[in-house]
Amino acid sequence: MRSQIEVSNEVASSLAGSGDAVLRALEDHVSCEVFLRGNVVTLDGDPDAVGEASKVVRELSDLIEQGHEIAPGTITAVTGALDRHEDPAKILEDVVWQHRSRRVAPKTVNQKRYVDSIRRNTITFGIGPAGTGKTFLAVALAAAALSRREVNRIILTRPAVEAGERLGFLPGDLMAKIDPYLRPLFDALHDMLDAEKVQQALERGQIEVAPLAFMRGRAQPVDSKVLTPSGWQPIGSLRVGDLVIGSGGLPTPVLGVFPQGRRDVYEVRAQDGASTLCCAEHLWTVKTASDKRRGRPGRTLRTDEMIGKLRVAHQRRYELPVLSAPAEFEPQDVPLDPYALGLLLGDGCLTTKTTPSFSTADPELATALEAALDHIEIVKKSGVDYVLRHRNGGRGGVRIANPVTVKLRELGLAGTRSTTKFIPSAYLWNASDVRVALLQGLLDSDGGPVRQKDRSCRIQYTTCSSRLRDDVMFLVRSLGGVAYVRTRRAEGRKPGLAKGRPVPHRSDAHIMDIRLPEAIEPFRLTRKRDTYRQHGGGLPVRMIDSIEPSGSAETVCIQVAAEDSLYVTDDLLLTHNTLNDSFIILDEAQNTTPEQMKMILTRLGFNSHMVVTGDITQVDLPREQKSGLVAVAEILEGIEGIDFVRFGGEDVVRHRIVQRIVEAYDQHANALAPELRPAKQRRA
Repeated sequence: MRSQIEVSNEVASSLAGSGDAVLRALEDHVSCEVFLRGNVVTLDGDPDAVGEASKVVRELSDLIEQGHEIAPGTITAVTGALDRHEDPAKILEDVVWQHRSRRVAPKTVNQKRYVDSIRRNTITFGIGPAGTGKTFLAVALAAAALSRREVNRIILTRPAVEAGERLGFLPGDLMAKIDPYLRPLFDALHDMLDAEKVQQALERGQIEVAPLAFMRGRAQPVDSKVLTPSGWQPIGSLRVGDLVIGSGGLPTPVLGVFPQGRRDVYEVRAQDGASTLCCAEHLWTVKTASDKRRGRPGRTLRTDEMIGKLRVAHQRRYELPVLSAPAEFEPQDVPLDPYALGLLLGDGCLTTKTTPSFSTADPELATALEAALDHIEIVKKSGVDYVLRHRNGGRGGVRIANPVTVKLRELGLAGTRSTTKFIPSAYLWNASDVRVALLQGLLDSDGGPVRQKDRSCRIQYTTCSSRLRDDVMFLVRSLGGVAYVRTRRAEGRKPGLAKGRPVPHRSDAHIMDIRLPEAIEPFRLTRKRDTYRQHGGGLPVRMIDSIEPSGSAETVCIQVAAEDSLYVTDDLLLTHNTLNDSFIILDEAQNTTPEQMKMILTRLGFNSHMVVTGDITQVDLPREQKSGLVAVAEILEGIEGIDFVRFGGEDVVRHRIVQRIVEAYDQHANALAPELRPAKQRRA
């Protein structure tokens, strides 16, 4: 049978292709002869074959008229779609990524399903032979997600396993050593983006390319402290299910604990003196001035990505987050009103050798103290001195202990002086309203607002007790604020005056400059509160000041359930380990161990996607080692949000000969070992 189809000149030109490549590909896919003369396509052969070929030619003509570019690989997509009763246009019209003249779209029905699966699911496994576009399409989708700001970073990784050969010593730096393993990923990136944009994204941390072994980092020393609802706890002692404090101040459970072995660690120190230790790959959520100007939420960077880039024009570059709400600890009863205790720690005499007393030039504070203490009356002794008397003490010849003295002894504060005062743990580790009231008492007595020209008002607090200084520092940080400390040495200071007489300074003075969140009122005393409200208090800001090597230590990594994956570590610094807002591609996954596969899958954070690709017939692991890709298919199949897409020889989009090679190997493997057949064939 002969059939002739007349097409437009544009369609005829595209059907021929460069050097008749498209026409030859068409002949390979149909069972009849194809001729093109002018703008007439002639088909010769059996009636059934000519009928099928006519459908293919008409589909190709429609696609060309709709603006699609036709290449030899397009023939495979069209014939495959028709064989499965699919619309070829739905496959080829789904442009995954477009950059200048570069258009990336699925070329087979299975590739279309793969693309849809990545968009729809959190984790997608693409399993099949080389040349099926698994990695290329995943990188295209990642580039598209980054350009649309659906994610903050792309992470490309693959196991660095020698393919049956010992490469020995490789010269050069780290990137030079791992470049051979990661070259396919770099090549795919450069196919999507200009070389300059790829380099900029790598420098900014928007794209991270690393061997899988380097993804195991993001760890802290086992003795680093983590804040929990009941107090500090070493990170090495945490277990799955334990609660830690998140960035919103509320408890969040630990989802995973991953020992990382001995690693080099760095000390990350903030502008306010807070510091902690972590490995080079540990993650930090930070903001730059550019992020603020452009209204961006910030970025997530590794520790080593910030080294050497901490300042711009002599200004600190990276701002760390602070608690967005006060940390909430387990509420507990306290013997003294927290505001009253704050006043007494500031201006009270707590030696308990005599009746407790209080000194203030503000009668308002004396009245507030009396109202906060049961069975106590405040009696003025002299100009600024008041005595805290028991209302019923000593009547009827019976001496009754002063309630304040009893409670001070109960709290361990009896006998403390200005240099030894401290905040009892029952108040430090209590509900936020207790801690706020305590801080208000401290600031109303020994603190106050400080005004500066053309600047917001700051809060200043002074104490001679180093222990009380540290307690107030914790108090401020646990409420979402920051505090800067400087010390005025007693030695060499000009004496003060008391009634005209010089009084030498016998103790160092610790001066704290405090910034608190807007939601927290630092003062109750009217004159201080009004001044603070009038001039504004500014917002707490915590900048990274330095990152320095600090030896090595046994380390561990945790994953928490918080939406932003942040948890509170030493000095109430906020840090995290998981991969939030990321598009993660694990390539050559057949060469991962089951432990490595579990490690990377459990690092997945919120608003992230992961694509895992590999070919289970190309495992380069030692013969006795099971592939993590084989194991994961047995474990995770059927879980919601996880999908497995299996490719076959019909999905190979490289040179036609590659597809034939894959098919030949598949046939040979099936003949030798039927259990290696693809799952879809076994079910059939």
